[in-house]
Amino acid sequence: MNASAPAPLGVVAHYNLLERLDSAGPGELFRARDTRHGRTVAVRVLPSEFARDADARALLMEQARSLVALSHPNVTALFDAGEHDGSVYVVFEFLNGQPLRAEMAGRPMKVRRAIELAIQIADAMAEAHAAGFVHSGLSPDSAVITSKGHAKIPVFELAARSGVDQGAVGVRHPDYRSPEEVHGHRADERSDIYSVGAVLYEMLTTRRPLHRGSAAPSASNRNVPAAVDEVVLKAVAPNAASRFQSAATLAAELRIAATALDVRAGAGEAEGHRESRATRVGHVLILTIAILLGLGLLALWLAAR
Repeated sequence: MNASAPAPLGVVAHYNLLERLDSAGPGELFRARDTRHGRTVAVRVLPSEFARDADARALLMEQARSLVALSHPNVTALFDAGEHDGSVYVVFEFLNGQPLRAEMAGRPMKVRRAIELAIQIADAMAEAHAAGFVHSGLSPDSAVITSKGHAKIPVFELAARSGVDQGAVGVRHPDYRSPEEVHGHRADERSDIYSVGAVLYEMLTTRRPLHRGSAAPSASNRNVPAAVDEVVLKAVAPNAASRFQSAATLAAELRIAATALDVRAGAGEAEGHRESRATRVGHVLILTIAILLGLGLLALWLAAR
């Protein structure tokens, strides 16, 4: 006999709240059951003060509807948004995974793996920018690595585009914000490019870049090739005009660097195979000479008898 399902912690619209989750953003976050579609989802219930007036709340909902239409394999899918008991809620896919910070584990990641994840994140940013959104909240704590090893960036901070009281947001990550954002200027696509570069810099070195300019990643991680240094330093340039001007370009440059790494690794493997083959040939030759010498000595000994 099957045990009955546990009673929900609460109900929001047609979502049964099953478990309270650690929240890196405003309001409360729950694992929930979508009773209409029969799936597990994540529900974030924003605090009632999140949208302080009707106009801001309406704009928030409009932005949420736009995000529902955004679909990319490296973006957490937003399924729904609405109002319940005076609060706004958003519903998005429930991910089995861990924050990127956990995979970094306080040590430099393998260069190829770090670039692979950065490509996925840059691709997601490019998709968001094409849809008219600036993320402005990327960090190793907000990016998720799924159980299959893929990077997912979170549903974008709706408040940043909805005129909502920024004091209610509480999810900014100043260590990964661009220099212009820190100085109070409006974020744009190049600001997100800086954040992607900053996260990649930390994946390679365990340190964040400096706003005044940083040493190349290879200065502290000798496994980083010069081509990767060049891409990373351009992404985190203090002056926005000196950075890549689109996330798509950053992703393309990272792919070129990744291909170069793969070619170099393949060449090294082939060289190792050639050396191994030469070693085997040498061993066979020595063994053959030894056998021939042995047979010659045996023949001389027999003739002497």
